[in-house]
Amino acid sequence: MIKDNLLQIKDNLPEEVQLIAVSKTKPIEMIQEAYDAGQRAFGENRALELADKFEKLPKDIEWHMIGHLQRNKVKYIAPFVHLIHGIDSPRLLAEVNKQAEKFNRVQKVLLQFHIAQESSKFGFSLEEAIEYLNGDEFNSMQNVEVCGVMGMATFTSDTRQVREEFHDLKKIFDHLKTKHFSDATEFTTISMGMSGDYEIAISEGSTMVRVGSAIFGSRN
Repeated sequence: MIKDNLLQIKDNLPEEVQLIAVSKTKPIEMIQEAYDAGQRAFGENRALELADKFEKLPKDIEWHMIGHLQRNKVKYIAPFVHLIHGIDSPRLLAEVNKQAEKFNRVQKVLLQFHIAQESSKFGFSLEEAIEYLNGDEFNSMQNVEVCGVMGMATFTSDTRQVREEFHDLKKIFDHLKTKHFSDATEFTTISMGMSGDYEIAISEGSTMVRVGSAIFGSRN
């Protein structure tokens, strides 16, 4: 089932869109099955679970931290994580920079923006991000590389609202690319879209989708 689901999704993805298989809460055996089917990029939302799976699974897996990351948990994934999607505050990015320096790494990250109506979701506003990106603290960091943006749409059946929120994130990306990262060749990623809305996200410019239940089945 997992292999069939993966192949069906990949067949329908544009070439320029990367699929992150969201493996949070899923057992090692299911992740291995997806790996055997050719999937190499996996997303987790808990640092300790991610660190445990890193130890037990093949080392050519590209691990993505996609959930809200607490600062005191950064150290557990700092030696190996490929991309941290949810940089939602200056304090978190400072901690990521500090831990990456310890391991002599430059950590790839995405800035998370609050595009949904739910107050429970995390992220910068565009105004907060601009102020931060213009500041001395950000510009002094040597061990992080901002590769793009991430956002989550409102959990709703109103596809028009979801489309508008994804459209807003694409506008944020375009603004930052023009004003702050025009010379940054690595600033290319728009991580938006999950199992229920990734097709809308792609039509609005997503370059990376985070799909879990459509691959592995409903959440545990």
